[in-house]
Amino acid sequence: MQRASQNRASAQEKQQFPDKLFYKIGEVSRIARVEPYVLRYWESEFPSLRPRKNRAGQRVYVKKDLERILHIRDLLYDEKYTIEGVRLKLEAEGLKKTKEQQALSSDTLQYIKKRLGDILTQLS
Repeated sequence: MQRASQNRASAQEKQQFPDKLFYKIGEVSRIARVEPYVLRYWESEFPSLRPRKNRAGQRVYVKKDLERILHIRDLLYDEKYTIEGVRLKLEAEGLKKTKEQQALSSDTLQYIKKRLGDILTQLS
């Protein structure tokens, strides 16, 4: 029951942040409900979290970064993972996505080969 309410809270948070191209660290900090120094620390601990910097040297986060930060925060604070545990979980999720993408691209290539063969047959 508690986990369902946490998932609802996460879904509500995702809907609450403004739909913008870029977010500054203060905005991300407010949305994620963590201090800016925590975000900077997470950058050093999680290789997948690397926001760009603008010409002034300020961190500029995109929506994908913000979603990753909310996911990290949920794993650390709600699900009580350790930093190392979150790192391993994110790696596993990344590998899973990579395998899914490879399978998708393999299926797509097979489909294209079949269609090209059909077209070649029709042209002959």
